[in-house]
Amino acid sequence: MFSGFRTFIARGNVLDLAVGVIIGAAFGAVVDSLVKDVITPFIGMIAGQPDFSAWKAGAVNIGNFLNAIIAFLLKAAALYYFIVVPFNRFAAKYLAPPPPAATPTELLLTDIRDTLKRQSAVR
Repeated sequence: MFSGFRTFIARGNVLDLAVGVIIGAAFGAVVDSLVKDVITPFIGMIAGQPDFSAWKAGAVNIGNFLNAIIAFLLKAAALYYFIVVPFNRFAAKYLAPPPPAATPTELLLTDIRDTLKRQSAVR
């Protein structure tokens, strides 16, 4: 019973997923702080207080829903522009995949080309 559980836990993808969830939760706090403490006050300085919680349509509290949508969009934009875009630039510059290995056909053609070059240089 425990050996099956141990095998399940020891699989690499389970450990990667667990680490990803924990790091994601911690990183979520960083993104929340960026939006709440940096971006939202900046928008407030430019456009006034960005709070729609007082907006209501009868008994329906539309303002809180609008606040949640705006917060989500700000978080997504902050995540994209401050994390994804710089990482993609970094990865393209420093983490480029190595060129694919030459196939046997390419190796044979290279050898033929080099042999022909040597023969034409001798003549």
